[in-house]
Amino acid sequence: MARRKGSGGLTKLERLGGTVFFVFYLLLLPLAAGPARELAGKLLGRRISGELYGALYYYALFAVTAILFHHLLGASTRRFLDDPSRTLKTAAAGIVAYYGLCELAARLGRVFADRSGNLNDSAISARTGSAPHMTLLILVFLAPFVEETLFRGLVFGGLKEKSRLLAYAVSCALFALVHVWQFAVANRDPSYFLLMAQYLIPGLVLAWAYDHSGTLWASIGLHAGVNALAALAARV
Repeated sequence: MARRKGSGGLTKLERLGGTVFFVFYLLLLPLAAGPARELAGKLLGRRISGELYGALYYYALFAVTAILFHHLLGASTRRFLDDPSRTLKTAAAGIVAYYGLCELAARLGRVFADRSGNLNDSAISARTGSAPHMTLLILVFLAPFVEETLFRGLVFGGLKEKSRLLAYAVSCALFALVHVWQFAVANRDPSYFLLMAQYLIPGLVLAWAYDHSGTLWASIGLHAGVNALAALAARV
């Protein structure tokens, strides 16, 4: 029996299972990562480096995402193959828009919060210095694949048929939240939430890339390109 499709090319199973996985990914996994690493170290009788744990963490997320959203990813791949030039042009335009608008977001962040740095860029810089090859694997492939499938494929795609405006608003807000809330909780400093402004515009550009091209590979490629450039800048 054929599986019924939901919004945005998602099957009913992808929407239901994906929503459960997304909540787990957004709220529970970040809190469980530290204890899980310590437990794994005790069971193995050796210390697990942050770089190795990060790779294993994202490989696991990648595998679950690929299996859970295989129908959506298959449809997205077929749309990419039907018109690859549109995908490449969208990703290229997205990179230009990303850097132009992110400069504006950074300036706003300095106005409303006494923090001039970007949390994502700071993390990339730190990881690139200690484990460049493993970090590049995560930044350029694993993380963009997982995040774009969840935030653009599931959240944006699931809400788009109901309201395009709502799809943009919710996907951008959640994308910003996932990059900030852990720092606010860990440091017990609510002012970190003001830094969500730095991620609203990237979320908007990435959502536009998916919406405009009709394939997740445009936003994945854009996300990967931006992360690769950030990693390259960190090495200079």
